[in-house]
Amino acid sequence: MYLLVVFLSAIGSCFAGLFGKHLGPLGSIFVTTSCLFLSLFISFFIFYEVALSNSVVYIKLTTWISSEVLHVDWGFMFDSLTATMCIVVISISFLVHLYSVEYMSHDPHLPRFMSYLSLFTFFMLILVTADNFIQMFVGWEGVGLCSYLLINFWFTRIQANKAAIKAMIINRIGDFSLLIGIILIFANYKSVDYATVAILSPFFKNSSASFLNFNLELLTTIGIFLFLGAVGKSAQLGLHTWLPDAMEGPTPVSALIHAATMVTAGVFLIVRSSFIYEHTFSVLEFIAILGATTSLFASTTGLLQNDLKRVIAYSTCSQLGYMVFACGLSNYSVSVFHLSNHAFFKALLFLSAGSVIHAVNDEQDMRKMGGLKNLVPFTYSTMIIGSLTLMGFPFLAGFYSKDLILEVAYGKYNSTGHFCYFLGTTGAFLTAFYSIRLIYLTFLSKPTGFKKTICCALDSGQSICIALGCLAILSLFIGYLTKDLLVGLGSDFFGNAIYVSVKNLNMFDAEFIPSFYKTLPVSLSLCGLLLGFVLYNFKSKELFLLKISDFGKKYYSFLNRKWFFDKIYNNCLGQVFFRFGYSTSYKFIDRGIFETLGPTGLSLVSLRIASNLHKTQTGYLYHYTLAILIGLTLFISIRQMLFFMEHLLDYRLYVFIFALAFFSTNQKERI
Repeated sequence: MYLLVVFLSAIGSCFAGLFGKHLGPLGSIFVTTSCLFLSLFISFFIFYEVALSNSVVYIKLTTWISSEVLHVDWGFMFDSLTATMCIVVISISFLVHLYSVEYMSHDPHLPRFMSYLSLFTFFMLILVTADNFIQMFVGWEGVGLCSYLLINFWFTRIQANKAAIKAMIINRIGDFSLLIGIILIFANYKSVDYATVAILSPFFKNSSASFLNFNLELLTTIGIFLFLGAVGKSAQLGLHTWLPDAMEGPTPVSALIHAATMVTAGVFLIVRSSFIYEHTFSVLEFIAILGATTSLFASTTGLLQNDLKRVIAYSTCSQLGYMVFACGLSNYSVSVFHLSNHAFFKALLFLSAGSVIHAVNDEQDMRKMGGLKNLVPFTYSTMIIGSLTLMGFPFLAGFYSKDLILEVAYGKYNSTGHFCYFLGTTGAFLTAFYSIRLIYLTFLSKPTGFKKTICCALDSGQSICIALGCLAILSLFIGYLTKDLLVGLGSDFFGNAIYVSVKNLNMFDAEFIPSFYKTLPVSLSLCGLLLGFVLYNFKSKELFLLKISDFGKKYYSFLNRKWFFDKIYNNCLGQVFFRFGYSTSYKFIDRGIFETLGPTGLSLVSLRIASNLHKTQTGYLYHYTLAILIGLTLFISIRQMLFFMEHLLDYRLYVFIFALAFFSTNQKERI
């Protein structure tokens, strides 16, 4: 039963990918969706047995690598963290499959698309169920590969090619760091499975490691490299630029990447490695600061984006910042709680956005929409639910998890916790503002698109509406239903799956922070909602005048162009590497040094020698006889001379004489 949850998606992917021509679109849809539905059904039984009944399951299939001390098994570990992630991943993936039935029905390559989606799910399940770092890395690389294939699904589009390559290259930076971290773990622990590393970590608290001739604290170095891997996958500040560009893929792909698979892998890695991070205070502080900075940066960038899916993408980046800084504050369970809530309402937002784009003839610019409230009422309702949940409206899923993260941040009562709290609270205000901006420009404003497009807009069909309805219900109630179970005071739901040092426990402190700081995030969210609605509904002319002013142009350009991160990377890194690759590496080294000393140089020397020898071929026998006599005489004379002088001369002199003679011969030929 446990292995079926992992491998059913792989079976569906193989059938759709290998036999898609024979099965056809309907057959591929049926196979992949049925496998995901069966996996979801089994995952509920696993959740009951593992998480609710507190019965951890370990499964060892076979030995994968056995080389001296390196021993890696194909093994699966099902604890409460894995059971929770399985339900989140499989449920979102199943609804995305169901949504794709109608959304991608016009595409001639539907079997390939369904195969990629199922393969994406399979690798994510490999990642969350692995019992060692090496097997986890297989799933880690697998989701990176599938994201490339799905972003580049419409491979005839140049922007899709660029976005897929960008995602792959930026993720390689994080993957390289993660690989170094795993190598450091094996080099010092002599093992890579989670249980062994967790047990031995306290003994390495004061150990040092030599890296690039620097003596560094071992656990700090490992923690930094593992976190850099998570930065690439979870799109934290610095390696975030691939995430908005990933919108070039089909909308179901965006929902799956942003809600349940790709970006959640980095947060899962941090949570799974809690037994390392709890012994490294400095790394936790760095994680918290970077996560809080990311949440504020992404919130400001989302304010003035005009692409519907890009706004939601930056909201994902912001919410990932909340999850990461919750981990940095040692509240891993709260981070997982927000991860699971976020998965449902973010999938709802993306799939609702896809329904809107579907209705307006694939238009994604919000400035060319408007007036869709009465034309697509069901999609409008689901988008309202998703946006309210995102902004943390009271008693919806986002309210329970995001406000709890900010409470535990303030409850740390240190500078790092207060820094995260105030940046996160400011981000909550901005999130509410750009969410209501999205709603207003898309549904409530006067129509600004083409008349034929707007007038023909209709709600989507049955399969899309079923998927949106399920996600809307979950976004409304999942936070209320699971809060006490996952993060309630005294709850031991995660057990040994998450390790938190006694010094870092502060859930009780968070309950008794001042009421003003408890209510400030939701108050600012409501203020952002009202401010956005008033400004765009009643003060749109003033906003336009502000935008075209000198200050407004600079502010708008700065935020609309994403703090110029792409420009900086392209000009300061991309162009430098391109110039180095062409001028230095290719022209000077490859075509210059290597070609001159290598194949080209050797061939020229050989041709010169052969040409000189060819001139000696006169065709007269007495010339050849004379040459033979001279050669033998010289050979015997040199041999005898060397025999008498071998104790007097150094062998290096012969090399010098030979080189001098060769050089002088070449000079004469040139003259």
